Parts: sequence; C-alpha cells; structure tokens
Amino acid sequence: MQSLDIQGFSYEERYGLLPALTSAFADCGGWILNRKTLTPTTMEFRLEIQLRAVVDLYASIISSGLELTRAGHLGFTHLCTCRKNLRTPTDLGQIVAIRLEISFLEDTTLQSLFLTAGDPA
Repeated sequence: MQSLDIQGFSYEERYGLLPALTSAFADCGGWILNRKTLTPTTMEFRLEIQLRAVVDLYASIISSGLELTRAGHLGFTHLCTCRKNLRTPTDLGQIVAIRLEISFLEDTTLQSLFLTAGDPA
C-alpha cells in the first residue's frame, strides 16, 4: 500500500471548508478512517482511496479552496503519474493511504508574519 503525507492550509473558516472536503473524499470513493483536531488551528484527516480515483481527489481538494504545500503537489503528481502508467484494473484498485493535515490561517497571522519578516535583526 502506498502512503502520502500532505499538508495544506486555508484562510477559509472550518465550517465552510470541511463539508466541501468531506464531500470530495466521498465523491471519489474515499474512506475517512480518522478525523481529529491537533490544535485549535490544525486538523488531520486519515483516509484511504483507490489509486484509480487519485486524479479526481486531487482536483476536488484544489477546487475546495485548500492550498497545498509544494511537497503536497509533488506527492499528488507522483501518484497521478503512477496511475497513468498502470493499466490493469487490479493495479488501479491499489489502496493509497493519505494523511492530510490542514492549518486554518487568518489574515492577521499572515500580516504578523510579514511584519516579523520585515523587522531588522
């Protein structure tokens, strides 16, 4: 079984993003194994999906408004490439375990980061 660890962030409120993500997982045939709050601003989903649906999941996650890190995009790209090169139904039925960590940011967090970066040392 392949596994993928992805980090993403959003400036959206939880109540707006989470239903869209949950629907995206379900629409792609994914199984949510675990969902938990790590900190007041960070959540984690653990899910499994068949390799054949990884392109749909990737597109659904992006269209939900979640921003992925560079490593997250590269991980999905790798899985999409694997999917493209496998042709038999058995190969495409492989299960992929995904851990998705989401940070909910606020504009004030972004502004404070810019102000801190601009301060001379």
